[in-house]
Amino acid sequence: MIPRPPGGLPLLGHLVPFLRDPLAFLRSLPRYGGLVQIRLGPVSAVVVCDLELTRHVLREDRVFDKGGFLFERVRDFAGNGLVTCPHADHRRQRRYVQPAFRADRIARYTEVMAREARRLAGSWSDGQEVDITAELSLAAGRSLVSTLFTRLPFTGLQETVDDFVLLIGGSYRRMLLPHRLNRIPLPANRRYDAARTRLVRLVDEVVTAYRADPEDRGDLVSTLVAADAGGQVLSNAEVTDQVMTIFAAGFDTIANSTVWALHLLAQHPDIADRVRAEVDAAHVRAAGVNVLGVNAPEADALGVGAAETAATPAAGTSASVDGLELTTRVVREAVRLYSPGWLLTRVTATDTELGAHRLREGTTVVYSPYLLHRQSALFPDPDRFDPERWVGVHPQRGPFIGFGAGPRRCVGEQFGMTESVLLLATIMRAWRLEHVPGRTVRELPLATLRPGPVWMRATRRDGLASTGAAG
Repeated sequence: MIPRPPGGLPLLGHLVPFLRDPLAFLRSLPRYGGLVQIRLGPVSAVVVCDLELTRHVLREDRVFDKGGFLFERVRDFAGNGLVTCPHADHRRQRRYVQPAFRADRIARYTEVMAREARRLAGSWSDGQEVDITAELSLAAGRSLVSTLFTRLPFTGLQETVDDFVLLIGGSYRRMLLPHRLNRIPLPANRRYDAARTRLVRLVDEVVTAYRADPEDRGDLVSTLVAADAGGQVLSNAEVTDQVMTIFAAGFDTIANSTVWALHLLAQHPDIADRVRAEVDAAHVRAAGVNVLGVNAPEADALGVGAAETAATPAAGTSASVDGLELTTRVVREAVRLYSPGWLLTRVTATDTELGAHRLREGTTVVYSPYLLHRQSALFPDPDRFDPERWVGVHPQRGPFIGFGAGPRRCVGEQFGMTESVLLLATIMRAWRLEHVPGRTVRELPLATLRPGPVWMRATRRDGLASTGAAG
C-alpha cells in the first residue's frame, strides 16, 4: 500500500496543510517514501518524491498522460494546446510548433529581445523604486508579442498581461474546487471568465488577420497558419489554443525566472559584482566580436556608438549568450530554486506499475520540480544559491527538471533561457538594484511559482550615461 502522511482530516484530507504552506507540505513528503498518497478535498493523488520514478513518469508519456486537476483547469483558458494536449495529439502539434523555435528563428528573435530589454532598462530613473515583478512581466509580454505574434497590437498590452496573470492565479484556485462551484457567478469567477473571453477574442482576431494575409513574418502565428502536414492544416481554434498556451507559459516563465535571479543577486552582492564584470567584459569585446550574437543588449540605452553594435546576428542559439556563462548559470540556478512549474500532474491512461506499486487507470500522479530540486541527495546544500554548481554540468543529464524531461520537454526552453539571460545582462549592466527595506518578498505558489511584488531601488552604475527610454 502506498503510504499516506499523517494529519488527514475527514472530507478535507490534507487540504489544510497544503493550503497553509504548499511548498513546505511538499517538502515534508519524501520522508514517507518515493510515492506518497495524499487527498486534497475531493481530489486524491499519488505524489512522486523520487527522481528516477519522476523520470519514468515523464519518459512514459503514453501511460502517464497529460491530465489531472492542474491541467484540467489550465485547459479552461489555454484550450488543447501543446502544453496541455493529451498524448494522442502531442506529436502532431509539436511538428507544427517546433519550427518556430529552431535555432535560426531564435537568432532572429534575439534582436527583438535585446531591444525590449533596452526599453525596460531605459525606462527607470536614478533612485527610483520599482516593482520588478510588474516591470518584468510587462517586458516579457512585450517581447513575446514582438517575436512570436508580431501582429498582436501593443494597445492594451498591460491589460493582456494582467488577464494572463489573473487566469494563472485563478486556475490554481479553481483546481481544488469542485467544477460546479467554478460555474457559480461569484465575483472571482466572473473576473476569470471575462479575462478569458477578452484574450480568446484578441488572439482569434489576430489569427483571422494572418489567414487573410498569410505572409511569413518569421513568427509563431505565421508558422502555424502555414503549417500543412499531408494536406491537414490547423483550424483557427487550434492556432488560437497554441497562441494562448505559449503566450501564457512564455511570459510567466521568463518574467519569473528573471525576477528571482535579480532577487537572489541582490542578496549576494559578491556574485552580482561578478555578473556585472562578466557583462561589462562581454560589452567591451563586442567592439571586435559580438559575443552576445545580437547588438550589445544595453547599447542603445547607454549611448554606445554604432560601430560597436554592427555585428550580424549569429546563426545559432548558443551564440546569443556567448561570454555570459556566469549570467546563464545564475538564471539556471534561479529556475532550480524557484521552478515555475512547481507542481504538475499526469493521469494514468491504463493500469500500470510505478516503483513497487500498482496504479489503476485514471490515477492522478503529481510530480514537483521544486520538491526534487530542494533534496540534498540531488543538490548538496539545496537551499543555497550557488551558480557554481552548474560549472561543467549538462542540465539535461542531471537531476534538474525545471523545463521538464522526456518527450514533452519544453519546446521553448532555449527561447526562454536566452531572453532571461539577455534581460538580466541588460539590467545588471545599467543598474544596481537593492531591496526596498520593509518590503517582504513572497513566493506565490499558484499555477506557477510566481514572486509577489518585489520592490527594489534602482541606482545607476557609476560612469554610465543617462539611459533614456529606448524605443
